[in-house]
This record gives sequence, structure tokens and C-alpha cells, in this order.
Amino acid sequence: MQAIRVACGVWHTAAVVVEASGTSSSNDSGKLFTWGDGDKGRLGHGDNVSRLVPECVSSLADKDFSRVACGNNFTAALTALGRVYTVGSVVSGQQNGKMPVCVKGSITDSFVEDISCGSHHIAVLTAKSEVYTWGKGSNGQLGHGDYEERTSPTLVNFLKDKQVKSVACGSNFTAVICLHKWISSADNSVCSGCRNPFGFIRKRHNCYNCGLVFCKACSARKSIKASLAPSLNKPYRVCDDCFAKLQKAIDSSKLASVKSEKEARLPGNNVSRLSSAESFKSDRHSSDNNNNRVFALQNGSSSNVQRPSTSSKSPTSPFGSSQGSISFYLPEVSRLPSPVIGRTTPRRSTTPSPSLSFRTSEANADDIKICGDNSLSLEVKSLRAQVEKLTSKNQLLEAELENKTEQLKEMNARAVDEAEKSKAAKEVIKSLTAQLKEMAEGFSEDATNNEQTANDANNRPSNGSSVTSVTSPKSESSSDNSTTIPLCNGTKAQAQKSEKILQDEPGVYITLVSLPDGVNELRRVRFSRKRFTEDQAEKWWAENGTRVCERHNVRTAQ
Repeated sequence: MQAIRVACGVWHTAAVVVEASGTSSSNDSGKLFTWGDGDKGRLGHGDNVSRLVPECVSSLADKDFSRVACGNNFTAALTALGRVYTVGSVVSGQQNGKMPVCVKGSITDSFVEDISCGSHHIAVLTAKSEVYTWGKGSNGQLGHGDYEERTSPTLVNFLKDKQVKSVACGSNFTAVICLHKWISSADNSVCSGCRNPFGFIRKRHNCYNCGLVFCKACSARKSIKASLAPSLNKPYRVCDDCFAKLQKAIDSSKLASVKSEKEARLPGNNVSRLSSAESFKSDRHSSDNNNNRVFALQNGSSSNVQRPSTSSKSPTSPFGSSQGSISFYLPEVSRLPSPVIGRTTPRRSTTPSPSLSFRTSEANADDIKICGDNSLSLEVKSLRAQVEKLTSKNQLLEAELENKTEQLKEMNARAVDEAEKSKAAKEVIKSLTAQLKEMAEGFSEDATNNEQTANDANNRPSNGSSVTSVTSPKSESSSDNSTTIPLCNGTKAQAQKSEKILQDEPGVYITLVSLPDGVNELRRVRFSRKRFTEDQAEKWWAENGTRVCERHNVRTAQ
């Protein structure tokens, strides 16, 4: 026989044993053997009898087991086919099962690969990397987010999307091993705090305490002593909930340290120790004195016992700080008859015996009160200093706020002035534009009148050879600067005649007026200054004037 698996509880042991063969073939399954204390049926033999030597569980003799685990009062075993059998009491108060039973429920259709037991709980790992736990949950060891007990296997939802490879249980806790890889897209696609989706602008940040994914707004704070931080002395990014928890833990530890320091500074601790020692001594002395002070009283004789008196502080006392000392005097005893016939006891001295002084080591209430007042005064001073510091800081902030407010007012006033100036400039530009438009209209009227006067005064019988530069409103407005040759054929220009401008050649523009008889009257010829000078214009007209008149049916003087 060869044991391949073994597990121990508090008072019992379980093992998976295979038959040793001559060949070296590896066998990972065997029979279940148990021994030890059989209370609550934890051994699985159908009784509560203890076994000193390993004994095969007969009810499971036809099953092959690959793993076994033990709790305080139960045993759990995993078969080679992925079934879980338990025996005993998993949860306190549960009815004891003396015979092994197969665990059903949520893991009925699952193949269990690993099993582990704590003191009062069980954790199993399935082939789908799912973790199921049940049993006692008073310390949160089941991982369901509460402290409730579970009597049947329950899925741990937090580990549902994790690649769990192994599970192990302690007495009141559970640990799992997961693959080191990114968590599922269902977890890291949105922020765990605000639930907003991540994108190009909203980046992912991990919390160094809980390990979840948060956006920058939900994990902007940093704290020391984070559970996943590489260094505990350096602050790392954590989420808001973890920051509050860590800050609360830090504050509580600081408060505890301050309280311990205050208690160490108070003299009451040493006084209490002295008080206990002295009280023990005084009790011992008083018991001895009481045993020695046994006197027989006869004939109605009585002893005068002085009441205990409180004396002042003894200079020879080893505890100079103790205050009220109580002195006891031996009573004055008269002559008493001897128990032996014929003999009398010697008369004791009537002088009082030396007093037995016992110092009480209880601390004076006034001293404790003074120490407490001193500590309170120190705290009040520190609080006052903090208040003064905050007040000065507040004053500085208020002064800065006033300066910023004044600057804002100045900027607003400047903006208003600039707006008014801009408005005034727009009005000036508008008025100037109107004036320029009026001037242009007046100038065009004057130019028309001057042109008509010039045409009436310069009537010629033929094509004139002289060239006169007259600017018309048409040429004024055009961007092409030109030279105009006014021509007249001896007829009067009428205002009702329609004019038309034709381009004879590039740079040559002819103005014609249609007459009622179907012929045209040549009003003027304009030459572009970009193509012709004044001499070139006169030369061109002298050469091409007749041709132009013939082409455009211009009436000439007879």
C-alpha cells in the first residue's frame, strides 16, 4: 500500500492510498482511509468510535479518490470523476452525518478539480475555473461579501471571470491563485467607480489597494500602505473607497499610539504597581499580627484598643510619594491567669508597643488631577496654535481673494470701455461710408454733365485726330485705368438714347448709342493704360478708326 494524498484535522487524519505495484506506472487515485477521533462521525465509518490505525471507509470502497481535505469536525474527499463527498459536521449546529454523502446543488453538473477545507468551511475549484464555497462565514472566508453561513455550494461571483488555477483554505480564510493576465473586457471596459466607458480621453488606472480599474477622476488620490503597492513608504494611486478605508486605519492607529503615550506618561501606573505590592505586604503583616494577638479574656477584663490613627509621612518610608500612613498600636493587656495551675503569666508592659506603620500607595487624587490638567492644557495650547495658524491662513486667502476680485473688476471695466470704443468706431465708420457714398453719387452726376458739355462743344465732321483724356464715372469705378477718346459725328446727343459698350480688341472699348434709324452713333473710345500709352492710342485710332466705324455701322458726317 502507498499513500499518495494525506490531510489532517485537529483530531483525525485522512489519506488516499493505492496498492503498490511492481511497475512504475503512476496512479493518481486510490481508496480513502481515515483514523483518529471519531466524534461527530468525522471518520465516515458510520459511528463515533475512534480508530488508532488507518481503516478504509467501507461505504466508499467502490470509489477512487484523487484528493482529500479535513476540517475540524468533517472530512471531504474528491473522486477521480470530479465528485465531492463529505462526512461529519461542516457548520456548527448542523446535524452530524456519520455516513459519507455526495455533495449536490450547484456543482452537480460540474467537474471539480481541486478541493480545500478550513476549520468550518469548504472551497472547491471546477474545470471552468469557478470557485464554490460553503460552510461557516463568520469571518467572511466564503467570499460572498457577507458573514452568512451557506449549507450548499455557492458560486463566488467576484472570481467568476478570473482564471483561477488553485484554491487553498486556512482556518478562517480562503486564498486562490489566478493567471497573471488582463481581466475580462466586462471588467475593464468601464470604470468601476462612475461606470463610464473608457476611451481615447478617459484612460484606465489601477487601484493599488483593491486592484480594480478606475478612471483618473475616480482614482486621483494617493495613499501609503496600499495592499498592492511595491513600497509601503511611498504613496500610490488608489480609488476613493480604498482611500477612505486606508485613511481611517491610519487615523485609528495614530489615535491608539497617542493614547498609549499619554497612559505611559501618567504616574498612575507606577503608583498602582506600588499599591498592589504594598497591599500584599500589609495583608501579610496584618495576618501575622492577628495570629500573634490571640489573648484569652477572663473575669470580664477587657483591653483598651486604640483606633488606628493616620500619621504624617514617615521620613524613613521607602515610598516617599505615598500619602496617608495608618499606624496600629498593640492594645494594653492586663495581667492574665496562666493556664497552668498555680502559675501566673508575667505582666506585660503597660507602655504601648512600637507602632506597625503601613503605607498605602494609592496615588493622591490631587496629583492625578494636576497631571490630567497639564495634559489638557498642552492639548488646548496645541489646538490654539492650530486655530491661530488656520486663522492666519484664512486671512491670507481672503486678502488674495480681494486682490483677485479687484483685478476682475478692473478687467470688466476695461472690457466695457473697449466695447464702447468699438461701438463708437463702428458708428464713425458707418457715417464715413454714408458720406463717401453721397460724394460718389454727386461726383458721378458732375462727370455726366461735364461729358455732355464736352460732346456738344467738340463736334467734328470726321474722326478726330486729337485725343483728350476725359474720366467717366464708369472708368472711375473700374479697376482698369484707361484713356478715353471722345468722338462726335456732328449730331446732338440726346439723353433718352441708350448706350452700349463693346470691346473691339483687347484694351479697346467702344461706347455706341443706338439711333432710331438703325445706325449707331459713336460716343467714345477708351484705351487701357496697361496696353496703350497716349501716343499709341492716337496712332491706333488713326489706323483703325474707319474700320471700326464700318464694322459697327457708325454714322459718319457727310
